[in-house]
Amino acid sequence: MGAADYPRLSGPDGWCLTPMLKVGLTGGIASGKSTVAAEFAILGVPIVDADVLARELTSQGNPGLTQLVAELGEQILDSQGRLDRTRLRRRLFADAALRARVEAILHPLVVRRLKDSLAAFKAPYAVAVIPLLVENPQARALVDRVLVLDCPVSSQLARLMSRDGESAESAQAMLSAQADRQRRLAAGDDILTNNGGAAELSDCVHKLHGLYLDIAKHPTQPHPGVRLP
Repeated sequence: MGAADYPRLSGPDGWCLTPMLKVGLTGGIASGKSTVAAEFAILGVPIVDADVLARELTSQGNPGLTQLVAELGEQILDSQGRLDRTRLRRRLFADAALRARVEAILHPLVVRRLKDSLAAFKAPYAVAVIPLLVENPQARALVDRVLVLDCPVSSQLARLMSRDGESAESAQAMLSAQADRQRRLAAGDDILTNNGGAAELSDCVHKLHGLYLDIAKHPTQPHPGVRLP
């Protein structure tokens, strides 16, 4: 999701804060970040998603794909000349050195797009979905507050295998390649545990929405972190 297509979000008195509060939403793979972002979007909150930007940057004719091919060769492409995302993703999670090379190419491009999108929003607050926020200091510097979506590892593994068709071995490798759970939790201002149903998750997002509107309206007041549910 980019800077367009989201309505201006105003507080109860019609105000709109400048500078805008920027909330970074992060969490492990298959933890439910897209679902939570969609809940915020329903409330009219502007959303920018690093994964969506990365896909745009690595589509045909875009600079990310051009640089990846120059660095890694045409074997990363499918028969139509498009990035073979599934194959590359599995290679990345199995090869730390290759992952570092790809991240060195894509992360600066994604961070620049994130910054531009956030600058274009006009709202009390916006949410930037950044899976590798904890691992990427440049991405962390873009946001004012961090919302960590926590999820039991067993649920992540189950989702990867059922949703993405990963084997148990490849799913575990994907989890191992990311920041460990405790490091991610330590980096969060707010923690949302996704271990219930859709109604519970939606209710938690509504509570966070109220909190972030309040922070945006009263930025100099202290706002302790929250843990939900």
